[in-house]
Amino acid sequence: MLGFGLSIEPQLWALVFVMVRIGAAFIVAPVFGAVGVPLPARVGLTAAIGVLVLGVHPVAAPPTVFSLATFMSVFGEALVGLSLGFVLQIAFAGPLVASEVIGSAMGLSFATMIDPQNGRSTPALGQFFSIMLTLLFLSMDGHLVLVDMLVRSYDVLPPGAAWLSADRIKGVALFGGYAFLAGLLLALPVGFLLLCLNMVVGMMSRAAPSLNLFAVGLPASLAVGVVALAIAFPAMGDYMQVIVREGLAATQSLVVAR
Repeated sequence: MLGFGLSIEPQLWALVFVMVRIGAAFIVAPVFGAVGVPLPARVGLTAAIGVLVLGVHPVAAPPTVFSLATFMSVFGEALVGLSLGFVLQIAFAGPLVASEVIGSAMGLSFATMIDPQNGRSTPALGQFFSIMLTLLFLSMDGHLVLVDMLVRSYDVLPPGAAWLSADRIKGVALFGGYAFLAGLLLALPVGFLLLCLNMVVGMMSRAAPSLNLFAVGLPASLAVGVVALAIAFPAMGDYMQVIVREGLAATQSLVVAR
């Protein structure tokens, strides 16, 4: 009996309790939290990892279902899971910042697509960067590293006392600035060339005021931007790998930091 006359198997209740942290991480984490991932598949994967956790760690679920202590424990589990997934989501926001910078300079701000990660409209260039970063994340086994971090988090942050310390919360907040840093560094090669092009077009408009700036500047920006993206994309791909590693390292710091 687990309070208010409800009866539930202890093993099932322990599995549901463990699934709270894992499910919260999968809600906000990249790839797992995409809109295109079916809910039954996400719940099934959460349950499978929960069974793995129960086989490795002796998790003791709260004795009663409807009690203040249980609600606080569930809230703490959800907070840990959301933090682990949110750190990776911050890293994935870097290419979106870069796409805004490059797209506005190229005149592609009006070109939008539906992002499969969140189901909202995003710039087409940002969608391209997001797909490439997702493929790199999967090729570097980032999804397996995230699952490993979730399992290992039960050693450092045991259930029932899984409140993040002030240092960990501060680390998550400070890591939020990395999205802007990564985005600006990712957009630096193409953005610098487009800035030089805008300066040249500006000087041309001053030298020849009758020149139609829109008829010349927009096609030139598109052409230079496409060529610059083709040339700089190998280097941008290397930096995307750095973004993935930084995101995984920040997630690991939440788990292994003492």
